[in-house]
Amino acid sequence: MTDTIVPEVDDRVQRGVTRIVRASKKASTLMSAASTAEKNAALEAIAQILLDRTEEIIEANAEDIETARNKGIAEGLIDRLTLSAERISNIAGAVREIIALPDPVGDVVLGKVLPNGIRLSQERVPMGVVGAIYEARPNVTVDIASLAIKSGNAVVLRGGSAAKSSNTLLISLLRKAIASVGLPADAIAGIDEFGRDGAKVLMHARDYVDILIPRGGADLISTVVHESIVPVIETGVGNVHMFIDATAPVRMAVDLAVNSKTHRPSVCNSLETLLIHEKAAKRVLPKILERFEQAGVVVHADTDVQELAPEGMKIRRVSRRDWATEYLALEIAVKIVPGLDDAIEHIRAYSSGHTEVIVTNDLAQADSFVAAIDAAAVGVNVSTRFTDGGEFGLGAEVGISTQKLHARGPMGLSALTTTKWIMRGHGQVRN
Repeated sequence: MTDTIVPEVDDRVQRGVTRIVRASKKASTLMSAASTAEKNAALEAIAQILLDRTEEIIEANAEDIETARNKGIAEGLIDRLTLSAERISNIAGAVREIIALPDPVGDVVLGKVLPNGIRLSQERVPMGVVGAIYEARPNVTVDIASLAIKSGNAVVLRGGSAAKSSNTLLISLLRKAIASVGLPADAIAGIDEFGRDGAKVLMHARDYVDILIPRGGADLISTVVHESIVPVIETGVGNVHMFIDATAPVRMAVDLAVNSKTHRPSVCNSLETLLIHEKAAKRVLPKILERFEQAGVVVHADTDVQELAPEGMKIRRVSRRDWATEYLALEIAVKIVPGLDDAIEHIRAYSSGHTEVIVTNDLAQADSFVAAIDAAAVGVNVSTRFTDGGEFGLGAEVGISTQKLHARGPMGLSALTTTKWIMRGHGQVRN
């Protein structure tokens, strides 16, 4: 293999990252041969070390939070960054859920006997080395590493400067955990110490890294997609819509809109634009706006929405930019539309292809919406917050892919595998 040189990157960074990804490639060979029992033992060791070292993890995380606040980082991003004892316990629980999931390696996708007697099978195999570039999400460090281990891969992590203290400690603990059961520590590696230049080298390490997954804001994802020569799975930007149809039950519509926006506004499956049928607006919208005001949600809309707002509630004038914005905060754009076709047209114009939901009692309207909307996840009468690997029974997720090749939607274990064709014969030659 020849090392790719990134001209603008310092030689020290180039050598350092190359050394790490080379070791990861070697470790991936060992991981591909690991048994399910060995991989599950490693995951149990990870879960236990997270619980045993919770206080230490919180201390490291507190350093990141203090730095973030001093830099004026938005509260929504700080929420993503924060690790509490409860969150660490939940992360450890998610790791144990992965233990219970079937190992995808070796699954036979297709099997048949050809007319010439060759037994042909298409079987799942590990991807190899998975690279991940993400922002301010230390839980992602554990999620991706755990999924990589269970699917027989090695992983190289670049978690960003905002979570540097948290991720440095977490990666150290994860490496210690898997080594304790006999798997190579180099199956989990981090390159945060090399900063943004390290990420550039990772994006050019095609000889060592098999696939790269960016998780974060639109700018980060766009940068990785356009600069990487390693194959990329695009994930995560969530300009998520909900359309409340004329037949929508009032209580259901209110509860779903409020839950989708306020349950955890800083994540990619949070509702960002609410569309409401003009025939439902007077019945439903005042109640939704009242709940939004109680929750501190800033609403962007036109004057027709302002007319239905509770007395004293101020609506901000909406702009074209708002329709395209992933707020990741307690903000939302609201629009009254004449009907289903107008809602679909608006969604097609501004959707990021993540999650789109209709609230309706009309089966035909629901079916039309599902058929017309092109997104990774489409829902009928559900909160947008359900687009999640854990909620879908996939365990912790690598990310939510908004593209169409290889993986789409919440990415679980199988998304970190590829396939190979195996031919078993007894001396057949082709005529």
